[in-house]
Amino acid sequence: MVIRKKTLIKDLKKDDLVNDVFVVKFKKPIEPYKNGYKFELRLGDSSREIMFKYWGPAEEQKVKLLYELIKPNSVVLVQGRVNEWNNIQVLSQDEYDIRDFVRQTTRHTEEMFTELVKHIAAVKNPELKKLLEHFFHDKEFASRFKESPAAMYKHHGWIGGLLEHTLSVLVICLDIHKLHSKLDRDLLVAGAILHDIGKMDEFAVSTSIRVSTQGMLIGHVIIGVQMLTRAMDKLDTPEELRLKVLHMVITHMGDYGSNKLPSFPEALAVYHADVLDANLLQMTELKETAQTEDDYVYNKDFGNVYLK
Repeated sequence: MVIRKKTLIKDLKKDDLVNDVFVVKFKKPIEPYKNGYKFELRLGDSSREIMFKYWGPAEEQKVKLLYELIKPNSVVLVQGRVNEWNNIQVLSQDEYDIRDFVRQTTRHTEEMFTELVKHIAAVKNPELKKLLEHFFHDKEFASRFKESPAAMYKHHGWIGGLLEHTLSVLVICLDIHKLHSKLDRDLLVAGAILHDIGKMDEFAVSTSIRVSTQGMLIGHVIIGVQMLTRAMDKLDTPEELRLKVLHMVITHMGDYGSNKLPSFPEALAVYHADVLDANLLQMTELKETAQTEDDYVYNKDFGNVYLK
């Protein structure tokens, strides 16, 4: 039997009774206290995270057995009261629904993907069109792309987030082209669509979104370059076009995570479109989730954000 969540963490209030499922983000070591042994977990769901303190009996081995049973990304059934937890039980994979713990895009995935494919079909440059179709006409790639997040926390950190972000960057780039028609539209479209494909392997999704080993050690920019290089080798993409596409992927992070800055207008447009979409979404969510009566909330990326 699948146990579904009843209440999201963001809606819990002090002293609320809880009999609900959560995902374990991390755990702290067992420590003694005056009545026995305790440990602490950070629990999460699709809305937020919360600290959980388990106050165990004086039987250290019994507490240790429970502690060792709980792993990061385990799903647990917790009973108690907010600020006073009494019981915890680890669930098997067939007893929970992943949608309770990982956010999903609120937009229609297939509609977004159909729009993306229409833009690919409109590309006139045969080499760029062939490169884009190499990826997005591949059923396995397309399926993974639709499901991938674009981040863990900051922006589009949910299933379908990569598709949502990519389409937004593309639309912004097409609007830029309306004002700056001398830009190579096909190159702009290709750069917008391909700039973040490395994120498909940078993140892994289970009961939470986490950075993969590949993502931690290499990062999505280099992963994307590797994916594109293999594809362009196979397709025999002309050298100058190959370098331009790779440059757009390499430079789209700007000062934040690239070792080169954009060197031609289309690359500059993709960089700014990427930053604009990510920052606007992040600031909007910050305003929507701020729990304060103040007019401002501080954020390390933006400084003081006005909430009114």
